[in-house]
Amino acid sequence: MTLIIVIAVVALLVLWVIGVQNKLVKSDEFCNNALKQINVQQISRYDALQALIKLTREYASYEADTLQKIVDARKITSSPAPTAADIDANEKVLGEIGAKLIAVAEAYPDLKASANYQQTMKDIKDYEENVRLSRMTYNDTVTRFNQQVRSFPTSAIAGILGFAKRDYLADDVSKKDYPVI
Repeated sequence: MTLIIVIAVVALLVLWVIGVQNKLVKSDEFCNNALKQINVQQISRYDALQALIKLTREYASYEADTLQKIVDARKITSSPAPTAADIDANEKVLGEIGAKLIAVAEAYPDLKASANYQQTMKDIKDYEENVRLSRMTYNDTVTRFNQQVRSFPTSAIAGILGFAKRDYLADDVSKKDYPVI
């Protein structure tokens, strides 16, 4: 009888560990997916910035060439498994490129009045908003994951299985001053 009780307790413990592991894997995958979603939005915004450079070339080839050199020197990463640091680095690069493009456009009223310019700026603004919302989603997902990883008794299993606390995306205070059309 004692052997049956011991086997039942061990079986329950094994089932509990499997359940915890599955829950942690699911949460970890949600975090990975949220980062990839941000990366996709950043690449789309980068493409819109490239379109703005082409538009600028029609009005001022010197500035467009200078901007293209800046963009080429600061490629964003599109890793299949981006990290929070990759995403933050991309945000910095995209912010620098966007600010320089807007400064150039200010010097050319015809460019700024162009319907193509206005549509491209609207697209960039939409991508900015998508990235902002995706960043919030990622940080919320990381909060739930980190709570699981740090809460006892799950923390004991998480440590044994190699699950560690994830980093949050940094707040980008420079976005508060980003110009709007």
